[in-house]
Amino acid sequence: MISFLDLKRVNEPHEVAIRTAVERVIESGWYILGREVDAFEQQFANYCQTKHCIGVANGLDALTLVLKAWDFPIGSEVIIASNAYIASVLSITHAGLTPVLVEPDPRTYLLDTARIEPAITERTRAILPVHLYGRCCDMDPIHTLAQRYKLNVLEDAAQAHGAVYGEKRAGNLGDAAGWSFYPSKNLGALGDAGAITTNDDALANQLRALRNYGSAQKYITDYRGHNSRLDELQAAILAAKLPALNSENSRRRALARMYLAGIRHSDMTLPPGDQIEQDVWHLFVIRHPRRDDLKTYLREQGIGTDIHYPIPPHHQRAYASFAHLSLPISEQIHREVLSLPLNPSMTDEEVAYVIDTINGFSE
Repeated sequence: MISFLDLKRVNEPHEVAIRTAVERVIESGWYILGREVDAFEQQFANYCQTKHCIGVANGLDALTLVLKAWDFPIGSEVIIASNAYIASVLSITHAGLTPVLVEPDPRTYLLDTARIEPAITERTRAILPVHLYGRCCDMDPIHTLAQRYKLNVLEDAAQAHGAVYGEKRAGNLGDAAGWSFYPSKNLGALGDAGAITTNDDALANQLRALRNYGSAQKYITDYRGHNSRLDELQAAILAAKLPALNSENSRRRALARMYLAGIRHSDMTLPPGDQIEQDVWHLFVIRHPRRDDLKTYLREQGIGTDIHYPIPPHHQRAYASFAHLSLPISEQIHREVLSLPLNPSMTDEEVAYVIDTINGFSE
C-alpha cells in the first residue's frame, strides 16, 4: 500500500534531531514563550527574508490575528479565491469582516487577478491571496491593485513553505503572511503550530501582544487579545526540521517532474509545470471528470489519495448565506480535483507505480 501520507515515515530522517530538541525543552523547565520560540522565530524570519516572525498556535489564528490587528470597520470586505480552504475564509469572518469570493484561475487554481478589480467596492479593505498547493499567486498585479485602491495584502502561505515569486520567498510578498505548521505541511510540527511574518515593526509588536491575551507586559492588557502562542516544544521541533526544508522541497520537485513527464491520460488535467523550480509542491493535484471512480480505482490498486477540497466554501452549511452564489469554475474544481501521494519519503519506484497505475485507468 502506498499511503497518501505517512507522517511517521516523513519524520524518520529527523528523529534524532527531534528527540534532542524535545529533551532540551523538557530539561529547560520553560515551556511557553521562551528561548525556543525566540530562536525559531528568528530562524524562520531569516528564511523568509522578513524582519519579523511571530509564532502563534495555528494557521487560522495567524490570519485572524493580522486581520484583527488591522482594525478594519466591522463588515469591511476581504477578497479571496472561492476555492480556498475553509480556514482562510473563517479567518475573515472571525475578524468580523466579509469574504468576497472571487473565482480562481482554472489552470493554476489560484486567485484570478483579472477578476479582482471588478470585485472591489468602497468597503474593500484587503486582498487575501492563498498560495494553494505550494505555488505563489501572481503577486505583481495584486500589488498594483492594492496600491491603486489603498488595500492591505495578507498572504495565506500555509502551503507554500519555501516557495518563490520573483526574487522573494512566500511570506515576504505582502504586508503580512499567515503560516500553518500542521504536521502535513512541507515544514510540519508534531501538533498544531503557526506563525506570522511581516516587515511592519508596529504590526509585529501588536501581534506579539494579541497572541498573549493582548499583553505586552504581564497583567497589563492593551488589546482584547487571544491565547494563541506557539509553544516551546513545537518551536524546537520546527527549528530542528527547518535546515532540511530546501532539500525536501527539491525532492518534491523531482517527484513532481516524474508525475508531469509520466502521466499520459487524455482525460486528466495535470498541474502546470511552468514554474517547477519556484513551486514547492505541497500537493500534486490532478483533475478528472470521473474523479470518484479514479479514486476508487487507485485505492483498489493500493494507492492512497485525498481530495483538497470536496466542498467549496459557499456550499458549506456554515456559510449558507453564500449558497446563492454562482461560482462554476470553483464548483467544477471541487468536483474534479484529486491529490496524488507526493512527499520527500517516497521512492522513485513508488511514484513510477502510481504513474503506471493511473495510465491504466480505463477511459
